[in-house]
Amino acid sequence: PDGSPAAGNPWADRGGVTAEVWSLGHRNPLGLAFDAAGNLWSTEMGPQGGDELNLVEAGSNYGWPLASNGSHYGGADIPDHRDGDGFAPPAVFWNPSISPGSLIIYTGDAFPQWQGDAFIGALSGEALVRVDLSGTTAAEGDTWPMGQRIREVEQAPDGSIWLLEDTPGGRLLRLAPPAQGR
Repeated sequence: PDGSPAAGNPWADRGGVTAEVWSLGHRNPLGLAFDAAGNLWSTEMGPQGGDELNLVEAGSNYGWPLASNGSHYGGADIPDHRDGDGFAPPAVFWNPSISPGSLIIYTGDAFPQWQGDAFIGALSGEALVRVDLSGTTAAEGDTWPMGQRIREVEQAPDGSIWLLEDTPGGRLLRLAPPAQGR
């Protein structure tokens, strides 16, 4: 709240701008969300391919611009993430791109089977993407085609999930379980 570096910042003792850096090597993070355990997750739009979901940890380097599972738009290669390269690998990556536009960690009661999972709005993927989170690990869950670019995903107060289309005349959609008896 006062603009000071976050508690536990790995470089706080260095002073200056470096003291304000928590992690580095990110490319175009469009979604940030904390899970119930306080872990910070980030969706990042890659170059051509290589979109990522990352568990953001203090002092970690996520590789950009030296490692990515995508390519430059001009076709030039970027080395993929690999074991021992010194970079934190993505928890999940998408190739081809989904173009993640937003991120929530679901905490509602409407879909108890999804509590703690990540939901991502996909722009170029024109979908809602669910990632199964378990502690500090992630695995691709479901992808539901929506036929439109999904800019924003939010959890409604009643536990339903709102989706905002990113189109002229875009709609606000509500995902809710079926009513009892239907």
